[in-house]
Amino acid sequence: MRSNDGPLVTIEGLTKRFDGTGGPALDGLTTTIKAGQVTGLVGPDGAGKTTLMRLMAALLMPSEGRLTVCGFDAKTEAAAIHGAIGYMPQRFGLYEDISVIENLTLYADLHGVVGKARIETFENLLLFTGLTHFTNRMAGALSGGMKQKLGLACAMLRSPQLLLLDEPSVGVDPISRRELWRMVYSLIGKGVGVVWSTAYLDEAENCAEVIVLNEGRVLFQGNPGAMTAKAAGRVYQLRGTGGERRSLLARTLMRPEIIDCVMQGEAIRLVVAENRAAPSIADLVGASNAAGTLAPVAPRFEDAFVAMLGGQQKRTLSVETRQSAPGNGLPPVQANALTRRFGTFTAADQISFEIPRGEIFGLLGPNGAGKSTIFKMMCGLLRPSEGIALVDGLDLYKSPSAARARLGYMAQKFSLYGDLSVHQNLDFFAGAYGLSGSRRRQAIERVIDAFELAPHLASNANGVPLGFKQRLALSCAIMHEPPVLFLDEPTSGVDPLTRREFWGFINAMVARSITIMVTTHFMDEAEYCDRVALIFNGKCIAIDTPDALQASVRTDALPYPTLEDAFIGLIQARDEKAA
Repeated sequence: MRSNDGPLVTIEGLTKRFDGTGGPALDGLTTTIKAGQVTGLVGPDGAGKTTLMRLMAALLMPSEGRLTVCGFDAKTEAAAIHGAIGYMPQRFGLYEDISVIENLTLYADLHGVVGKARIETFENLLLFTGLTHFTNRMAGALSGGMKQKLGLACAMLRSPQLLLLDEPSVGVDPISRRELWRMVYSLIGKGVGVVWSTAYLDEAENCAEVIVLNEGRVLFQGNPGAMTAKAAGRVYQLRGTGGERRSLLARTLMRPEIIDCVMQGEAIRLVVAENRAAPSIADLVGASNAAGTLAPVAPRFEDAFVAMLGGQQKRTLSVETRQSAPGNGLPPVQANALTRRFGTFTAADQISFEIPRGEIFGLLGPNGAGKSTIFKMMCGLLRPSEGIALVDGLDLYKSPSAARARLGYMAQKFSLYGDLSVHQNLDFFAGAYGLSGSRRRQAIERVIDAFELAPHLASNANGVPLGFKQRLALSCAIMHEPPVLFLDEPTSGVDPLTRREFWGFINAMVARSITIMVTTHFMDEAEYCDRVALIFNGKCIAIDTPDALQASVRTDALPYPTLEDAFIGLIQARDEKAA
């Protein structure tokens, strides 16, 4: 057993190779992980985070090097490690077709927690996670946040010394994420060590220490504030320029001194390369239109992270997916008093909004608020109990074929055929959308060129990098040149660099008059939207620009609210009003 004052995990020259994959997944790692704190594990997709987690859980064996966990050698004492740790895998590792209490019982049987100890442990964990009143609910019927809490409860059945959480907050709304962090911090107070891998880089700032991985190697380990400080004096916010902010963003990113550039509501946030001077307003918007302000702002962990990885890829995105068209004069997307009931439960209640052509419209809300129900009704996947959903003026339920031909849909989970090649997927979906002959060939050639898919055409879809999977899914959704595109949490669990690339494609399509409706739990991503609707308890409680929503919760105590602050503040205010 480990000593109380030593590290929980000691890693010396750790290497892990998988047959047939080329280079190592982890390459000569040497580091330690301490007890009584949260250690964050961050890095781009494919950096080796999940491989390291599975090695620490003694589910994989090292190819080279030495790894000890809670004082036990990973090569020779795997069973002892299994008894000393709790592990919550990246994918929901529970059984969705049995209840909450049945999942706990199954995991208690596996861990040998029996008798009086089982009863007391269940009571404590159910109280701790707030699941006491949901013991008989099927796990598959839980919201995303509640599923994660149940997964956390199952990982803690043996009072672990070390808790390994592999992206526990993916697909979880900001309120549920804060609850997860509250629960984890209460464990830290009891001396438990936690390793938390994450795709949400604002979460890294909650950690006592972060380990940044890339290509299987450690780029940085230490206090997240020390890493954030590396970007100090290089981060600016561009405001008040007028005009088309998306085209300005694309032009700004192509400048050689700019290594990162993202939207923040009506503003543009940019990061300047090390040892380079910031551009002037005239440089960015032109000397004849040098309005606006360019002011330095405090760096975020994400600014330093993207800079450490070399910044955004600079590429000109034309995305010739369809020609700009004036349309028929009607809003491309309309929801008129949409209502959906499941028995006596009303999941969506009198939802109305319109989305003008060429706008990105975000649908936000806590897990279980009703936004997925609204989204499915707008896509024609779920029939409303009352109300009308229109796409390009066509009723999805009176003219379903014609209306669906006017929309593209990208599901939250990778919904293409993994055993087919990239080209076979493109060919299949072209046929599914009714394309044939020369039109089919031209559509496939167009998206291959627009999304630079040529290097992977012969590869199975499951085997291509995550960024290319996204490109492929988006390509299939827009093959038939729809004027409306629905995106259901399209970047859930994706690292910041891949998300930036994806939104580069989206911005290029909006410039060609495509109208987009998107759901997301990334609040920084919601700031790419022109407007957002906030859904809570089946009702739309606010529709406005991201900047206006932030301004609505501004106080003397909170002079610079984030969109996450607005999200939580507006929901709490609505909850208090209803109480």
